[in-house]
Amino acid sequence: MNKVVLEQPVPDFTAEATGEKTVQLSALKGKNIVIYFYPKDSTPGCTTEGQDFRDNIDAFNQLDTLIFGVSRDKMRSHENFKTKQSFPFELISDPDEILCNLFDVIKLKKLYGKEHMGIERSTFLINKEGVLAREWRKVKVKGHVEEVLHTVQQLYSDN
Repeated sequence: MNKVVLEQPVPDFTAEATGEKTVQLSALKGKNIVIYFYPKDSTPGCTTEGQDFRDNIDAFNQLDTLIFGVSRDKMRSHENFKTKQSFPFELISDPDEILCNLFDVIKLKKLYGKEHMGIERSTFLINKEGVLAREWRKVKVKGHVEEVLHTVQQLYSDN
């Protein structure tokens, strides 16, 4: 599978999500899509980021924008995380790293002096035509969701 490229159509994909849903990108044309990749369910930064998207969901909905969180966690972990945090959006389980590789978010990371391959916190905005409109890599959680929302507002006003 090819990697996503800015200002190019995102290759179609199908992925399993919470709520026993299947997400197929091509079926979502006509909506803006925010896909945010995060390292692990129920960790402090990942929880805060998800809560920030949750707390701004009405603004995203008004802009015809769907939110999806993605990590390598199993579906059971996702369901528990989503329920505990009252996330009004689906979480995609990617244990085989298919989406992670498509969006090129698996990077060498260091934790307590040890190196491992893990998800680099990243967010991608796909416009209504299925084109990658913006990407954020090496995301810092504080203020990030507001920046994404502002970008979607600009995209929406341009159309």
